[in-house]
Amino acid sequence: MQKIKLGVLELKTFMQEQGIQGEILHLDVPTPTVESAAQAVGAKVEQIIKSILFVIDDQPVLAIACGTSSINRRAIAELYKVGRKRVKLASPETVLEISGYEVGAMPPFGHSQPLTTLIDNRVLELTKAYAGGGAENVLIRLNPQEIQRVTGAKALDLLE
Repeated sequence: MQKIKLGVLELKTFMQEQGIQGEILHLDVPTPTVESAAQAVGAKVEQIIKSILFVIDDQPVLAIACGTSSINRRAIAELYKVGRKRVKLASPETVLEISGYEVGAMPPFGHSQPLTTLIDNRVLELTKAYAGGGAENVLIRLNPQEIQRVTGAKALDLLE
């Protein structure tokens, strides 16, 4: 499978095509962690959304959660009626191959293929959040309801 590397330009185009209300923020510093992203935009860590790709028996599933909290693989396993060990964190190579984006820059939408998406209930309680923007020094500021609207994400309790 050919790897198509996507970036900020492709994300911006996707957002325009989908009518996503959000702002792409180009920052002076890279934001590889939730803490560095929060510091860069003057937000709380809870307002930073992470997009984590899991693979269940070769099927990619994107999980979206807030801040530094850990995603509970058991919640995903129960949803798909599989054992927890079958819910595997995707490798950086797999993330790039499936989403088109590198780990640490992956946005919650606009991937090289549509992804089944799960979103933690706490994310949807926010009115303003920051998500990966397609590059290590770019974030998107948006209302998380936009993520659910565009991806059709299933809302559930994803945190440990």
